[in-house]
Amino acid sequence: RGRVPQGVDPVPGLMWHDLAVALCLVLVIEGIVPFLSPSGWRAMVLEVTGMSDRALRVAGLCAMLAGTALLYAIN
Repeated sequence: RGRVPQGVDPVPGLMWHDLAVALCLVLVIEGIVPFLSPSGWRAMVLEVTGMSDRALRVAGLCAMLAGTALLYAIN
């Protein structure tokens, strides 16, 4: 058996496992606020329903850019 060439996944399916783990962590993190403060979470959701589509898109874009920057910084 030789060495695994660079850029080739040595364990097939490992990427899918990592993706599943990441999605599970998202669910855990998303559940923290409603668990700790259901009334605060409800108030925040009501506030968000009054936001314009543009404001929601800008907030989503900012979240994606922040997440991308953090991933880049960590790796």
